[in-house]
Amino acid sequence: MDVEHQHFLKGKTILVTGTTGFLAKVFVEKILRTQPEIQKLYLQVRALNNDLATQRFQNEVIHKDLFKVLRDQWGQDFDSFISKKVVIISGDVSLNNLGLKDEDLKTKMLEEIDVIVNFAASTKFDERFDVSMGVNTMGALHVLNFAKNCHRAKVLVHISTAYVCGEAKDEKVILQEKPFEMGQTLNGTSKLDIHAEMDSLKRKMDELQSKNATENIIKYAMKDYGIKRANLYGWPNTYAFTKAMGEMLVMHHKDNVPLIIIRPTMVTSTFNDPFPGWIEGIRTLDSIIIGYGQGKIKCFLGHPKTNLDIIPADLVINCVITIVAHSNQALANSIYHISSSLRNPFKISDVHNICYHYFTEVPYKNENGKPIIISKATLLTSMAAFNIYMTARYVLPLKVLNLVNKVFRQHSQDVYNENYRKLKVLIRLVELYKPYVFFKAVFDDTNTENLRRATKGSLNMDGAILDFDPQNIDWTD
Repeated sequence: MDVEHQHFLKGKTILVTGTTGFLAKVFVEKILRTQPEIQKLYLQVRALNNDLATQRFQNEVIHKDLFKVLRDQWGQDFDSFISKKVVIISGDVSLNNLGLKDEDLKTKMLEEIDVIVNFAASTKFDERFDVSMGVNTMGALHVLNFAKNCHRAKVLVHISTAYVCGEAKDEKVILQEKPFEMGQTLNGTSKLDIHAEMDSLKRKMDELQSKNATENIIKYAMKDYGIKRANLYGWPNTYAFTKAMGEMLVMHHKDNVPLIIIRPTMVTSTFNDPFPGWIEGIRTLDSIIIGYGQGKIKCFLGHPKTNLDIIPADLVINCVITIVAHSNQALANSIYHISSSLRNPFKISDVHNICYHYFTEVPYKNENGKPIIISKATLLTSMAAFNIYMTARYVLPLKVLNLVNKVFRQHSQDVYNENYRKLKVLIRLVELYKPYVFFKAVFDDTNTENLRRATKGSLNMDGAILDFDPQNIDWTD
């Protein structure tokens, strides 16, 4: 392996937005660990000032277990290495010029930056519409406009999501790596005008504020409004809708900026690098698996043939780094799906079986230290089956409890109200995740596969080839 390929980012400066996010952390760690001759990392952190941004970076990024391999690698020199390579900047992608207040710093960045990777995103399915529009839609445009002024920029990599495609209920459908056209909708019923959506959003906020609505009322009103606007054009949730609009804006306005859009599917823990199994928080499928192992969840919702298109975080980042290093080749295409459903499918029936066998052999223990015995969960293969199950297990018992309250006053109204609240939360979560537990289509990854073949063996990082081949994943492990 020649030196050029081992140190392909030597002397390069990279801007990373959304640094405190899950994928961004994995990217930053890998770059610092495997490309120590990089010139500089400008790391944007959302904060009011640089002191608060630095504090967030320390607490939410560099002190995470993810960086323990890098810490061991540098030992006592770790802090000095980080201070030489990393510049923390307070900023906000929802604002013009990323909200940078220091003009001298901005000028310096525009002169030095070679690569921009936009990880900034609000990933909640039902985030407030104003927040999601600010980060996922307008934020994408603001990063693009900043990139246009970077004199040395060789590539802008924008991280989107494969689920901009919306819902897919036909297993015969292969979703292509194609960009959106400006104004395109998923249901074809009307043309989408992003500027009109922004105006509509402002009017909705003005209306709520004119009525002196509380912050809590505004929060839930904006959550519901986002879902309503998404559904109007065929998207299942605010996240996918605003990410799709972000893609439209950057593709339409990119001009001469070398732009690549990465669309990962459901991102899960690391597969190998820097070590297997690192994850932050409880993501996507994890809460269901944990709840089942603890004996709290008795059923799985979803069709057995549903493709749970999961991809480990380090495979996503390996693909991003390959694209950065081979941007001239990668720019032959603009969209890259990083997915597993086509080459190594993982279905709900697999989760059902693997979880049962795993927790039978390695059970959780209760507060007394005794193993929790689980049974094979009921698999509810349709919403009709789910509704029947919920009625029998929750709705009818709640009605009985309410009747007992009224007749015998044996239970407090608070108990009924709390159980009813939990039921409403559960039903809302099911509505949000319903499109994905009945998702039968697969994602085409021809562009990604061609890149993989064209660059295979060409990038060596710490003696390991950059692997982003989903066929190497052992789902049972």
